[in-house]
Order: sequence, then C-alpha cells, then structure tokens
Amino acid sequence: MRTEKEMMDFILAFAEENDCVRAVIMNGSRVNPEAPRDIFQDYDIVFFVTSVAAFVEDRSWIERFGELIIMQTPDEMDGEWMRPLQRFAFLMQFTDGNRIDLTFCAADSMDTLSRDSLSKLLLDKDGSIEPFAEPSNSDYLTKPPTAAEFAACCNEFWWVSTYIAKGLWRRELSYAKFMYERPVRDMLVRMLQWHIGIRTGFTADSGKCGKYFEQWLEPRLWEAFVRTYPDGDYDHIWEGLETMCGLFRETAKEVAQYGGFAYNVQEDERVSAHLAHVRQLPQDAAAIYE
Repeated sequence: MRTEKEMMDFILAFAEENDCVRAVIMNGSRVNPEAPRDIFQDYDIVFFVTSVAAFVEDRSWIERFGELIIMQTPDEMDGEWMRPLQRFAFLMQFTDGNRIDLTFCAADSMDTLSRDSLSKLLLDKDGSIEPFAEPSNSDYLTKPPTAAEFAACCNEFWWVSTYIAKGLWRRELSYAKFMYERPVRDMLVRMLQWHIGIRTGFTADSGKCGKYFEQWLEPRLWEAFVRTYPDGDYDHIWEGLETMCGLFRETAKEVAQYGGFAYNVQEDERVSAHLAHVRQLPQDAAAIYE
C-alpha cells in the first residue's frame, strides 16, 4: 500500500507536470484535525483545470494513478454529461488499498464555488487564489434546530413508524426494514445529534450517519442505540422499534426543553398505542380496530 507521502507526492507531481491543471485543493478527513486517522481514509482531491472535457474524453491518464479494483463516475451515471463540462468526478479504488475521489472543476469557476471548511490549498500555479483559513470541521457541526425542524423530525418519526408496523403485520420484511432503516432511523439519528449538540454546546462532530455516536453518547444511550439494530426476525424488529421509540422520546423531550419547543405528547402516545395494538393484532383480523 502506497504511503500517504507517496500518494501526495504523486498527486502533486501529476498536477505540476500537466499544464491544464492550475490549482489543487484537498478536502475531507485528511485535512480534518479532529478526524481519526486510519488506513481507509481516502484522498478527496479537486483539480481546477482549463478543460474538464480533456480529462473526461481521454481517460488514459487514469492508468498512471494505479491499478483499479473499481471506479465510479457519478456525473455520467444517468447516461449523459452536463454540457459545457464544468465539473466531473472520478471515484477510484486501487488494488493497493488506496482510494482517490478526484474531481475536475473548471478553473474559471474557482471564484464562484463556496469554500468547504475542510479544505486545504495544495497548489496554485497562477497565485490567484485567496488564502484559505486553517481547515476545521465547522461546516459539519450540528446546529441547534428551529421549532419547525424539531416538529418535522418528530412528526416524520412517529408517522413512518406506523408503516413499519404495517409491514411487520403483513410479514413484508424488506418493506418494514426499509422504513425502519431509512426514514425512522434517520429521524432518530437527527434527534441524537441534537442531543449531543446540547451536551457539548454544539461543538461536537458526531460524524456522517452518526458514526462517532459511541464517542459522544452516554453509555446508557449508546447501548440502547445498539439495540435498535435487529436482525431479520420479526419479533426482534418489533423490540428494536420499541427501543427506538423510547430513545427518541427521551431525547426529543430534552431537545424540546432546550429549545423551548412543544413536544407533541399526544402524537407520541397515540402512535405508541397503535404500534402496540398492531403487534398483538391476529393475522386473520378482519379489521384493525373493531
């Protein structure tokens, strides 16, 4: 596996040698002073170039970067390119374990792009780029919710929970699991991020999809969160949903108190009662409620 120094030396040498490349920026975890370092960190690189099309139409340059396991080009996955080409990304996983997410951007668009706080200027051939601030994760810190955001999160959580109950009663495993793992878990993750924000003064980065929750949640809440990951057994999913609801309820009430919001207790109680009712509903029931 090529070392970080070898990778960075190669990336910059490639840019230096190619007149079309005018500037290089690195984004992401490798410039994040708070991110843990490990062997799976990829290289998020942006090349500002005089012609994006030149790198898209002739891709022989890719061989210089190494032997690929797989590559993805999301900008052409719908079958067509945006024209004129202002941006194009090559996501490349190499056989030595390294990964580069390399994005080509039109050099004349540099001034119009918003700056990500996790950005570091590596090369500026023309000396035309304003200095970058020191990289920080400030753009990725959880922000306190508004009343509308809080209410929407709560409503979505309880509303879609009824879909899970329906799917479980029907024995539609894939449907129930999809609703469980997407809309409902997404809302739980959001509420837990707000909870962590309150506990840390909104200075903690809990990570994409809550990947740093174990670090920031109280052990009791972390253990409860772990229990929300059931297998494909219907009873286990019901138990996981019950744990989810309890965890959401507890943290939502805390967030409501912090923000001075109203927590819709009636919505919670009615849906919780409905979930319990559906769980006990016989498979041959002629009606949900008599």
